Amino acid sequence: MVATADLIVIGAGIVGIATACELQSRQPGARIVLLEKEQSPALHQTGRNSGVIHAGVYYTPNSAKARFCREGKAEMLEFCRKENIPFERCGKLIVAVDEAECVRLADLQARAVQNGIEVEPVTGPEARILEPAIRAEAALWSPTTAIVDYSVVARRLAQRFTERGGEIRLGIRVDRAKEDTAGVRLTTSDGELQGAKAVVCAGLWADRLARAFGAETDFRIIPFRGEYYRIQNQPSDLVRRLIYPVPDPARPFLGVHLTRKLDGGFTVGPNAVLAAAREGYSGQFSLRDIGESLAYPGFWRLVVRNARSAVDELAGSVLRRAYLAKVQRYCPQIRLDDLVPYRPGIRAQAVRRDGRLVDDFLFVETRHSLHVCNAPSPAATAALPIARHIADRVLGPTAEARCA
Repeated sequence: MVATADLIVIGAGIVGIATACELQSRQPGARIVLLEKEQSPALHQTGRNSGVIHAGVYYTPNSAKARFCREGKAEMLEFCRKENIPFERCGKLIVAVDEAECVRLADLQARAVQNGIEVEPVTGPEARILEPAIRAEAALWSPTTAIVDYSVVARRLAQRFTERGGEIRLGIRVDRAKEDTAGVRLTTSDGELQGAKAVVCAGLWADRLARAFGAETDFRIIPFRGEYYRIQNQPSDLVRRLIYPVPDPARPFLGVHLTRKLDGGFTVGPNAVLAAAREGYSGQFSLRDIGESLAYPGFWRLVVRNARSAVDELAGSVLRRAYLAKVQRYCPQIRLDDLVPYRPGIRAQAVRRDGRLVDDFLFVETRHSLHVCNAPSPAATAALPIARHIADRVLGPTAEARCA
């Protein structure tokens, strides 16, 4: 017998769970089933990121990133207050260490103003008063940036979803998908499931599931492993704020930064190197995963376009001293023995065939499904407005619905 549902959500990361909640709030009588291949929600990108509630300083004005982040930060902080989820509004200091970075810092300030983000320019001496251990010629202070454990947020959302009648089925892998006039039919590791519509928030598997649904895709998910270190041998208040670098437009990713943790101390990272498996957190190797990445023309075009950065990131992954050099540019007090490996994450990065990174959120639709094909940072911060956007596209917009 084929199981049925009105709405199916695939993927129980924070975006998938928030989407299930939002759909439920709009159609409280509907049977909504959330499928997750792991035995627990939020085990991948949601549970392996920096845990930052971003203010939105970096994002291109008028982009979905900028809009969702601005809305999402306020809503995430309010949700945490309402649900008694611990968070800390420690703020972020973006530091420039040379003249070229000072010029880019001014551009960043102008971008933040365009995005309606509260920031304050800081001189080098003022930065050293705020953070004595940090080297800076100038800085930009973002007072509303905060930190949280997104796994806790995701679990609370999941609890609310099930308390209101939603069904979460764990350990269920989607093997095949088919669409017909009635909706979607999934072949899973636990039998068949049919529904009127499906939303797919599959992260590292987004491209494969989109193709399984018959979607036309002009990108491939390339998994980039982000390696972090926990800092030891230093006082827990070595830095009291998040310390971020000024973005380099010649590089595809932001670079390593110091992040305070709710449980004390801080981490540094991440870098970005090609992962040998889409879930290769402990160095696993998948012939299919690495083969798909290496066979994809867009990957090599990306490497050629960013050759210097690629070599630099690889060196930082292989040589701890090279990684340390990135940190010491703005925090010279940290030494090699202070770096202790911390749990890595893997970024699901959509890459076009021409080698361009998909820099914003990407949604792809078929007749009866919507796929979140690229959900970069600040996806966790912006999970609630992203969920509303998805629900608008799947069910139609409403002025009042909100997952709260």
